[in-house]
Amino acid sequence: MFIVAVLCLCAAVAVAGLGVWLLTRPRSADPAQSVLRGVAPTQLAAAAMLAAAGTVALSSRPDTALVVVIVCVIGAVSTVVAGCWQAAKVIASRESAAAADACGGGACATCTLSCS
Repeated sequence: MFIVAVLCLCAAVAVAGLGVWLLTRPRSADPAQSVLRGVAPTQLAAAAMLAAAGTVALSSRPDTALVVVIVCVIGAVSTVVAGCWQAAKVIASRESAAAADACGGGACATCTLSCS
């Protein structure tokens, strides 16, 4: 369990470092950077889960620690995936709203047909 604990703690530090780095960067107009910045809070939550898994792996009995580590790792991965999904949905809705405004309220078929 010592190796698992070290791996979880190293992953927690890496994920937390990436989350803090993304939050400290200036805001960008690039949609990809906006998605990454939107995922940073969920990365910090995942880092807390991984740190908890590493701590339990070091301090608990191996049979109990294994269950907690599995639950924490699945929770951390699921949290980041859900954060990515939500951030991508927000960015996609912003882009579709901007495209609809640029096309005169979403009448793209009318614009295309009237120009030919």
